[in-house]
Amino acid sequence: MAGEKILIVEDDTSIAEIERDFLEINGMECVIAKDGNDGLKEAVSGKYDLILLDLMLPGLDGYEITRRIRGSVDIPILMVTAKTQDADKIRGLGLGADDYISKPFSPTELVARVKANLAQYERLTGRSPSPSGEIHAGNVRINPTSRRAYVDEAEIDLKNREFELLLFLATNPDAVFSKEALYEKIWGMEAIGDSATVAVHINRLREKIERDPSDPAHIQTVWGAGYRFKY
Repeated sequence: MAGEKILIVEDDTSIAEIERDFLEINGMECVIAKDGNDGLKEAVSGKYDLILLDLMLPGLDGYEITRRIRGSVDIPILMVTAKTQDADKIRGLGLGADDYISKPFSPTELVARVKANLAQYERLTGRSPSPSGEIHAGNVRINPTSRRAYVDEAEIDLKNREFELLLFLATNPDAVFSKEALYEKIWGMEAIGDSATVAVHINRLREKIERDPSDPAHIQTVWGAGYRFKY
Protein backbone atom coordinates (compact mmCIF):
# COMPACT_ATOMS: atom_id res chain seq x y z
CA MET A 1 0.00 0.00 0.00
CA ALA A 2 1.64 3.22 -1.12
CA GLY A 3 0.81 6.65 -2.46
CA GLU A 4 -2.17 7.40 -0.25
CA LYS A 5 -2.51 10.99 0.87
CA ILE A 6 -3.06 11.52 4.60
CA LEU A 7 -4.23 14.70 6.32
CA ILE A 8 -2.78 15.06 9.82
CA VAL A 9 -4.68 17.58 11.97
CA GLU A 10 -2.52 18.02 15.07
CA ASP A 11 -1.40 21.15 16.94
CA ASP A 12 1.53 19.47 18.70
CA THR A 13 4.35 19.84 16.19
CA SER A 14 6.47 17.01 17.60
CA ILE A 15 3.58 14.53 17.48
CA ALA A 16 2.54 15.65 14.00
CA GLU A 17 6.09 15.22 12.70
CA ILE A 18 6.42 11.76 14.22
CA GLU A 19 3.13 10.74 12.57
CA ARG A 20 4.24 12.22 9.24
CA ASP A 21 7.70 10.65 9.33
CA PHE A 22 6.50 7.12 10.03
CA LEU A 23 3.67 7.30 7.50
CA GLU A 24 6.01 8.67 4.82
CA ILE A 25 8.49 5.88 5.54
CA ASN A 26 5.62 3.56 4.62
CA GLY A 27 5.09 5.29 1.30
CA MET A 28 2.27 7.69 2.16
CA GLU A 29 2.12 11.40 1.42
CA CYS A 30 1.21 13.61 4.39
CA VAL A 31 0.01 17.16 4.91
CA ILE A 32 -0.11 18.71 8.39
CA ALA A 33 -2.73 21.21 9.57
CA LYS A 34 -1.98 22.72 12.98
CA ASP A 35 -5.38 24.08 13.98
CA GLY A 36 -9.02 23.17 13.58
CA ASN A 37 -9.91 25.84 11.03
CA ASP A 38 -7.09 24.88 8.67
CA GLY A 39 -7.89 21.21 9.28
CA LEU A 40 -11.52 21.71 8.27
CA LYS A 41 -10.51 23.60 5.12
CA GLU A 42 -8.14 20.83 4.06
CA ALA A 43 -10.55 18.04 5.03
CA VAL A 44 -13.31 19.25 2.70
CA SER A 45 -10.93 19.69 -0.23
CA GLY A 46 -11.39 16.10 -1.39
CA LYS A 47 -7.64 15.57 -1.77
CA TYR A 48 -7.14 12.99 0.98
CA ASP A 49 -7.59 9.26 1.49
CA LEU A 50 -7.66 9.35 5.31
CA ILE A 51 -7.77 11.98 8.07
CA LEU A 52 -5.71 11.56 11.22
CA LEU A 53 -7.54 13.91 13.58
CA ASP A 54 -6.55 15.11 17.03
CA LEU A 55 -9.54 15.89 19.26
CA MET A 56 -8.18 18.82 21.26
CA LEU A 57 -7.29 21.59 18.80
CA PRO A 58 -7.21 25.39 18.76
CA GLY A 59 -10.09 26.87 16.82
CA LEU A 60 -12.44 24.01 16.00
CA ASP A 61 -11.97 20.80 17.96
CA GLY A 62 -11.94 17.35 16.40
CA TYR A 63 -15.56 16.70 17.33
CA GLU A 64 -16.75 19.77 15.47
CA ILE A 65 -14.58 19.01 12.44
CA THR A 66 -15.99 15.48 12.27
CA ARG A 67 -19.55 16.75 12.60
CA ARG A 68 -19.10 19.32 9.83
CA ILE A 69 -17.39 17.10 7.28
CA ARG A 70 -19.13 13.79 7.77
CA GLY A 71 -22.08 14.63 5.54
CA SER A 72 -19.84 15.39 2.57
CA VAL A 73 -16.53 13.58 3.14
CA ASP A 74 -16.73 9.81 3.08
CA ILE A 75 -13.18 8.72 3.87
CA PRO A 76 -11.79 7.11 7.03
CA ILE A 77 -11.41 9.42 10.03
CA LEU A 78 -9.01 8.10 12.65
CA MET A 79 -9.23 10.07 15.89
CA VAL A 80 -6.08 10.55 17.94
CA THR A 81 -6.99 11.33 21.52
CA ALA A 82 -5.36 11.78 24.92
CA LYS A 83 -8.79 11.36 26.48
CA THR A 84 -9.22 8.02 28.20
CA GLN A 85 -12.92 8.07 28.98
CA ASP A 86 -15.09 5.83 26.82
CA ALA A 87 -17.69 8.62 26.68
CA ASP A 88 -15.25 10.85 24.79
CA LYS A 89 -14.43 8.12 22.31
CA ILE A 90 -18.09 7.18 21.89
CA ARG A 91 -18.92 10.82 21.18
CA GLY A 92 -16.36 10.96 18.38
CA LEU A 93 -17.49 7.65 16.92
CA GLY A 94 -21.09 8.73 17.15
CA LEU A 95 -20.33 11.83 15.08
CA GLY A 96 -18.93 9.63 12.31
CA ALA A 97 -15.30 8.87 13.08
CA ASP A 98 -14.29 5.36 12.01
CA ASP A 99 -11.71 4.46 14.64
CA TYR A 100 -9.51 5.92 17.34
CA ILE A 101 -6.04 5.56 18.75
CA SER A 102 -5.11 6.75 22.24
CA LYS A 103 -2.08 8.83 23.17
CA PRO A 104 0.60 7.85 23.92
CA PHE A 105 0.78 5.43 21.00
CA SER A 106 3.60 3.53 19.35
CA PRO A 107 4.37 4.66 15.78
CA THR A 108 4.12 1.01 14.70
CA GLU A 109 0.56 0.80 16.01
CA LEU A 110 -0.33 4.09 14.32
CA VAL A 111 0.91 2.88 10.93
CA ALA A 112 -0.91 -0.44 11.38
CA ARG A 113 -4.18 1.34 12.20
CA VAL A 114 -3.88 3.69 9.24
CA LYS A 115 -3.10 0.83 6.83
CA ALA A 116 -5.97 -1.27 8.19
CA ASN A 117 -8.47 1.57 7.82
CA LEU A 118 -7.29 2.34 4.29
CA ALA A 119 -7.47 -1.32 3.25
CA GLN A 120 -10.93 -1.76 4.71
CA TYR A 121 -12.17 1.41 3.06
CA GLU A 122 -11.03 0.12 -0.33
CA ARG A 123 -12.91 -3.10 0.26
CA LEU A 124 -16.03 -1.46 1.67
CA THR A 125 -16.35 0.98 -1.22
CA GLY A 126 -16.66 -1.83 -3.70
CA ARG A 127 -13.18 -2.07 -5.15
CA SER A 128 -13.39 -5.80 -4.51
CA PRO A 129 -16.30 -8.05 -5.48
CA SER A 130 -19.43 -8.00 -3.34
CA PRO A 131 -21.83 -10.90 -2.90
CA SER A 132 -24.92 -10.72 -5.09
CA GLY A 133 -28.53 -11.32 -4.24
CA GLU A 134 -30.78 -9.27 -1.99
CA ILE A 135 -31.30 -10.14 1.66
CA HIS A 136 -34.77 -9.83 3.16
CA ALA A 137 -35.26 -9.85 6.92
CA GLY A 138 -38.78 -8.84 7.86
CA ASN A 139 -39.17 -5.19 6.88
CA VAL A 140 -35.43 -4.84 6.18
CA ARG A 141 -34.04 -5.29 2.67
CA ILE A 142 -30.31 -5.25 1.89
CA ASN A 143 -28.85 -5.06 -1.60
CA PRO A 144 -25.15 -6.03 -1.51
CA THR A 145 -24.52 -5.04 -5.13
CA SER A 146 -25.79 -1.47 -4.88
CA ARG A 147 -24.74 -1.27 -1.21
CA ARG A 148 -28.14 0.06 -0.20
CA ALA A 149 -30.48 -0.90 2.61
CA TYR A 150 -34.18 -0.26 3.06
CA VAL A 151 -36.65 -0.34 5.94
CA ASP A 152 -40.30 -0.57 4.91
CA GLU A 153 -39.01 0.14 1.36
CA ALA A 154 -37.60 3.51 2.40
CA GLU A 155 -33.85 3.76 1.85
CA ILE A 156 -31.81 4.41 4.98
CA ASP A 157 -28.54 6.33 5.07
CA LEU A 158 -25.71 4.03 6.10
CA LYS A 159 -22.03 4.85 6.25
CA ASN A 160 -19.64 2.32 4.71
CA ARG A 161 -18.84 0.48 7.92
CA GLU A 162 -22.44 0.56 9.10
CA PHE A 163 -23.46 -1.13 5.86
CA GLU A 164 -20.65 -3.66 6.01
CA LEU A 165 -21.49 -4.52 9.62
CA LEU A 166 -25.17 -4.96 8.77
CA LEU A 167 -24.36 -7.05 5.70
CA PHE A 168 -21.94 -9.28 7.61
CA LEU A 169 -24.40 -9.95 10.43
CA ALA A 170 -27.31 -10.50 8.04
CA THR A 171 -25.34 -13.00 5.94
CA ASN A 172 -24.46 -14.95 9.08
CA PRO A 173 -27.84 -15.17 10.84
CA ASP A 174 -28.05 -16.71 14.33
CA ALA A 175 -24.24 -16.84 14.65
CA VAL A 176 -22.92 -15.00 17.70
CA PHE A 177 -19.94 -12.69 17.18
CA SER A 178 -17.99 -10.99 19.93
CA LYS A 179 -17.17 -7.30 19.68
CA GLU A 180 -13.54 -8.24 19.09
CA ALA A 181 -14.44 -10.61 16.25
CA LEU A 182 -16.63 -7.97 14.60
CA TYR A 183 -13.92 -5.36 14.91
CA GLU A 184 -11.36 -7.66 13.31
CA LYS A 185 -13.78 -8.56 10.51
CA ILE A 186 -15.06 -5.08 9.68
CA TRP A 187 -12.10 -2.89 10.64
CA GLY A 188 -9.48 -5.37 9.56
CA MET A 189 -7.22 -5.88 12.55
CA GLU A 190 -7.19 -7.48 15.97
CA ALA A 191 -9.19 -5.49 18.49
CA ILE A 192 -7.90 -5.12 22.01
CA GLY A 193 -9.83 -2.45 23.87
CA ASP A 194 -11.83 -1.26 20.84
CA SER A 195 -15.24 -2.53 21.92
CA ALA A 196 -16.60 1.04 21.98
CA THR A 197 -16.18 1.28 18.20
CA VAL A 198 -18.35 -1.76 17.60
CA ALA A 199 -20.91 -0.81 20.26
CA VAL A 200 -21.44 2.65 18.75
CA HIS A 201 -21.94 1.25 15.25
CA ILE A 202 -24.35 -1.41 16.55
CA ASN A 203 -26.37 1.26 18.34
CA ARG A 204 -26.48 3.44 15.22
CA LEU A 205 -27.67 0.48 13.14
CA ARG A 206 -30.39 -0.30 15.64
CA GLU A 207 -31.61 3.28 15.52
CA LYS A 208 -31.86 3.06 11.74
CA ILE A 209 -33.37 -0.40 11.19
CA GLU A 210 -35.22 -1.40 14.35
CA ARG A 211 -38.81 -0.39 15.12
CA ASP A 212 -37.83 -0.33 18.80
CA PRO A 213 -34.06 0.07 19.22
CA SER A 214 -34.37 -0.64 22.95
CA ASP A 215 -35.90 -4.03 22.15
CA PRO A 216 -34.29 -4.98 18.83
CA ALA A 217 -35.85 -7.70 16.71
CA HIS A 218 -32.89 -8.14 14.36
CA ILE A 219 -29.58 -7.10 15.95
CA GLN A 220 -29.73 -8.81 19.31
CA THR A 221 -27.31 -8.75 22.21
CA VAL A 222 -26.22 -12.09 23.62
CA TRP A 223 -25.08 -11.09 27.07
CA GLY A 224 -21.49 -11.96 27.81
CA ALA A 225 -20.92 -13.19 24.25
CA GLY A 226 -21.64 -10.55 21.63
CA TYR A 227 -24.28 -9.95 18.95
CA ARG A 228 -26.35 -12.00 16.53
CA PHE A 229 -28.74 -11.24 13.69
CA LYS A 230 -32.24 -12.71 13.71
CA TYR A 231 -34.51 -12.82 10.66
